[in-house]
Amino acid sequence: MSIITALETFDIRFPTSRDLDGSDAMNPDPDYSAAYLIIRTDAGDGHEGHGFVFTIGRGNEVETAAIDALRGHILGAGVEALLDDMGATWKLLAHDSQLRWLGPEKGVMHMAIGAVVNALWDLKAKRAGLPLWELLAGMAPEEIVALVDFRYLTDALTPEEALAILRAAEPGREQRKVALRAEGYPAYTTTPGWLGYSDGKLTRLAKEAVADGFEQIKLKVGASLEDDIRRVRAARAAVGPDIRIAVDANQRWDVQEAIEWMAHLAPFDIAWIEEPTSPDDILGHAAIARAVAPIPVATGEHVQNRVVFKQMLQAGSLQVLQIDAARVAGVNENIAILLLAAKFGVRVCPHAGGVGLCEAVQHLSMFDFVAVSGTKEDRTIEFVDHLHEHFTTPVEVHGGAYWPPSNPGAGNEMLRETLAAYSFPDGPVWKETQ
Repeated sequence: MSIITALETFDIRFPTSRDLDGSDAMNPDPDYSAAYLIIRTDAGDGHEGHGFVFTIGRGNEVETAAIDALRGHILGAGVEALLDDMGATWKLLAHDSQLRWLGPEKGVMHMAIGAVVNALWDLKAKRAGLPLWELLAGMAPEEIVALVDFRYLTDALTPEEALAILRAAEPGREQRKVALRAEGYPAYTTTPGWLGYSDGKLTRLAKEAVADGFEQIKLKVGASLEDDIRRVRAARAAVGPDIRIAVDANQRWDVQEAIEWMAHLAPFDIAWIEEPTSPDDILGHAAIARAVAPIPVATGEHVQNRVVFKQMLQAGSLQVLQIDAARVAGVNENIAILLLAAKFGVRVCPHAGGVGLCEAVQHLSMFDFVAVSGTKEDRTIEFVDHLHEHFTTPVEVHGGAYWPPSNPGAGNEMLRETLAAYSFPDGPVWKETQ
């Protein structure tokens, strides 16, 4: 039996604010960042587990410290015991009574738990010699259900209902794997839409996106109604009537303001309005959804746990559910959210606008297609063409689709030279700015 011998953390930051990549109405100058960890063992097989929490700069050191606070649960633990029962491992971390007090099950500590959980899944997939999506999609329905903490969920989804969903999707799994490898998984791009870009850059990138095969783009909105009308009009003229345009307010508006603002953008045939108000405002989202229909409301990248997702689904607060690989407590909790979405019949279109999020979340959507929902219809994964070159297994996106990774692991692993160059504040990239 092998044991965990090290948990090493890194404060990794990229100076994306220099070119306003990632800019939106609430976050005008983000430096895409990752509170990053590596789990090492004494197994002698060379396998490591890599995970991260995505942030946008200041405060990344706080998230890194939160990951450090979980060392006591991991160091010296038996690798096989942790990996063979990932449901129990999730509870070991998430149910720590003292750390839980900092949430409970939300915020900095919960995301840190997600980073450790995801690193363990990365290690498990590497040991199995499989990409994470294929490892998960090959598990029996009973094994998948055992990964989920159903506490707080049973008024909306019971273990028996989850098992029925998974068993119903079991026939055809192999055919869907074949289809995934042959067709890919639909993608949309936010690359043209950052709020700090000029109209000329927006138009050029929107046309390039269509030429690259994307059937949907997304634009950031919310700072100025006049500017938004002009920018959305320019984008619609650039891409034509058949390409979907979604808009994202990044929590900028009050409820009534969102309703009124969207009335001005509705004539441009909007695919969805994303994060129109506070991610914690379940009833506010529901009110907006009723008022702006048939435009769907999309949200999820800042929804803090499976319980809030449950309530949003119960209240009709969203029509497009956006999981995030690094916001909730890792793969296990995202599986719970995918099962909730399947129970309520709501489509899942993940958020991936951040460093490493494209690499990580594709595995969850592909697992969902093969083993949970059984469909790609009207579903799409966000793609942002930033920073993929820093990963050992960068996403493969072409023809408007994600192509399933075949390398073992969860897609979280950064290059060693990246960890050295972009460590904050002492890496050479940051020393150059001092």
